[in-house]
Amino acid sequence: MTDIGKKIGRRVQYLRKQKGFSQEKLAEAIGIATTSLSFIETGRGFMTLQTLEKMCQVLSVEPSEIFQFNSTYTNQDMFDFITQKLELIKNDDEKLTTIYSIIKNII
Repeated sequence: MTDIGKKIGRRVQYLRKQKGFSQEKLAEAIGIATTSLSFIETGRGFMTLQTLEKMCQVLSVEPSEIFQFNSTYTNQDMFDFITQKLELIKNDDEKLTTIYSIIKNII
């Protein structure tokens, strides 16, 4: 699995859900097997250009939208990132106090 494959897969899944498609319905609409779409969404496979074109038509998106990765982070991705960063600052009183204040005011 490549990192870019995972990012594309998460983006496809995000767009699919935003448009209200199940995996089965989207796969049927673009003419591929549900397992193939699952492989694309998990980054274990990639689509052909023909599949990309059909997917864009069905989802009513430009191809470039498939490659916009900034909004494809899952809750687990974000949680892992936050905990990883907190681990780095656990002995830094100033940074930890700042983060504590921010979180305390948000939650």
